[in-house]
Amino acid sequence: MAMEQAAAKPDHTAFLNTLQRYGDAARAALLERIPMAEPYAHLYGPMRAYIENSGKGLRPALLIATCKAFGGREEDALPSAAVIELLHNAFLIHDDIEDVSDFRRGRPCLHHEIGVPLAINMGDAMQTMALRLLRGNLSTLSPRTGVRVVAEFDHLLKESMEGQALELGMIRDNTLDIGPADYLRMTLKKTCWYSFIQPCRIGALIARPNDVASGRLQLDDFNAFGFFLGAAFQIQDDVLNLIGSQQKYGKEIGGDIYEGKRTLMLARLAKLADLDERDKLHSFLAKPRAARSETEISWVLNRMQAHDCICYAQRAARNLLEAAQKAFDPLFCDAQPEDRQFISDCMEYMISRDV
Repeated sequence: MAMEQAAAKPDHTAFLNTLQRYGDAARAALLERIPMAEPYAHLYGPMRAYIENSGKGLRPALLIATCKAFGGREEDALPSAAVIELLHNAFLIHDDIEDVSDFRRGRPCLHHEIGVPLAINMGDAMQTMALRLLRGNLSTLSPRTGVRVVAEFDHLLKESMEGQALELGMIRDNTLDIGPADYLRMTLKKTCWYSFIQPCRIGALIARPNDVASGRLQLDDFNAFGFFLGAAFQIQDDVLNLIGSQQKYGKEIGGDIYEGKRTLMLARLAKLADLDERDKLHSFLAKPRAARSETEISWVLNRMQAHDCICYAQRAARNLLEAAQKAFDPLFCDAQPEDRQFISDCMEYMISRDV
């Protein structure tokens, strides 16, 4: 049985190699644009180190792959890919401070390494730098296309900030009456727009600006695909936070429970818990993170397992992936084969990954 399961596990080697190549290209383009200037020790040096230790580069890779899939050039997409990677890292720095997180990418969070004030300033500087880098698109692309790319990033920022506010507000208000629709709305704003929808939209816009301007290519057609894929990705990420390997995952296992994150599993638990369990859960989540004990974390995880919350979330992620696959086929039917395959492989990887 173990051998059959091992044989059935998907081989992601080709996908991961391409992902690394695109991610490396975006990081290299970004590092070229980070000044080697003062204040180096307290801004640009830590910024470079943070980028060099960044993740797989999924967002810039998806942007580049979509651009190439629709006949565009990688070099035209690189500035925008670098910007989206820069913004992603800025979001992570601020998220970790807001969530009072301890670990990121297998090491202490930036605010533990350089202090909260410098970390906040560095995240702010990254977002400011992103706007400066976008000006480069005005010369790389046509002014009209460059302006449209800026508009896409403007929307990305708006949705991401609203999604973060929804999540932080639920935590602050200790809201337990959260249904799947509430979770998916938050996920759409917090994750899907900047991680999946907008990279596809921007990549296609750069590849076919005239078709977008004439209406032959509708950027809104990417919205459903990106939402389904992004929601599946976020649910899987939430699941890994509970049952993954910390060595592979890079963040503390159970950190979402410590932080009071309103995941699909927590929403499910709050709905199915009996009165005593719900009261205990509400009291636990009312505490500051530092006052939450490992025993309490174990109790929440035990109750999630007892109420089938994790399997429920995994089924939801699989259903969302199936919806993404249905949206993908007509959207990318005429795309270039190599990058169409990369995006197709990306979908299965989102669910089967263990990191």
